[in-house]
Amino acid sequence: MDITKRPRRLRSDGVRPLVSESSLSPADLIAPVFVDATTEERVPIESMPGHERVPVEGIADRVEEVRETGVEAVMLFGIPEEKDERGTRAWADEGVIQRALRRITDETDAYVITDLCFCEYTDHGHCGILEEEAKEDPRQTVDNDATLELIERTAISQAEAGADMIAPSGMMDGMVGVMRDALDRENLTEVPIMSYAVKYESAFYGPFRDAADGAPAFGDRRHYQMDPGNRREAIREAKLDVEQGADVLMVKPALPYLDVVRDVRENTDLPVATYNVSGEYAMLHAAADRGWLDIEETARESLLSMKRAGADLILTYFAESVAKQLSAGRRM
Repeated sequence: MDITKRPRRLRSDGVRPLVSESSLSPADLIAPVFVDATTEERVPIESMPGHERVPVEGIADRVEEVRETGVEAVMLFGIPEEKDERGTRAWADEGVIQRALRRITDETDAYVITDLCFCEYTDHGHCGILEEEAKEDPRQTVDNDATLELIERTAISQAEAGADMIAPSGMMDGMVGVMRDALDRENLTEVPIMSYAVKYESAFYGPFRDAADGAPAFGDRRHYQMDPGNRREAIREAKLDVEQGADVLMVKPALPYLDVVRDVRENTDLPVATYNVSGEYAMLHAAADRGWLDIEETARESLLSMKRAGADLILTYFAESVAKQLSAGRRM
């Protein structure tokens, strides 16, 4: 046999790292952290093994635990002490996120990103102010334009409390534009916006809604989150957010939408993030618990697929465990 083209030549241990097309680093990862104003001790999240709700008083220690793994960025999600129809605790000066931000910035050097949405703060679990008959009429939903005013208030409140970056996730039309205008008006021009630009109405969010107590009390979110069958729409959404002043674009979820991650990557020069969501995390743990797969190997491979698809940043519940593996010298 005369085989002149042998791709295996570049797969030996010495050369394999030199020709690797994609790689993971702890610097690529963002760790989600849940801060809970209703508890005085850490509360394990049953559907998300290894994760907990953390009291405000212990949030700086929790963030330092993340940083010890080599991950420098965290995203905060808050569980407030009380909820109401408008989600007013989202922008309160003494709200759970605002209090947590002040503690983290005073006591750590972490880079802190805040999720901006109202599903954790409203008593109905939807992502903004409801239209008048929404509870009775399935054709009605969140009032987009009325919710924009609340987004402005919350963005300013989070930035003034110390957020390094703000990530609006409610999928309201115009949310990035009103945030950018509000932040600039308040001389908060240096605070970047990571927009959940492409967020699908997904079945993979279940464990998060348990963790953040943010499930809708009625109906669903199909009127404001994207149809999972739509691909071209993702590019329209991303381009609109770029025009409005987004600094980073996110695709959520990650694994079922790697084609969309690639599309967004090819249509923008902004950094692209993806959210390796709670359902993706939980299903790997469930399979590993049955001995069907190796959790460390599959976690690293999953995150690497996101980098290969074009993600620059990955928000993932595997951040700490994968960072530890990478620091120990384990590679794909």
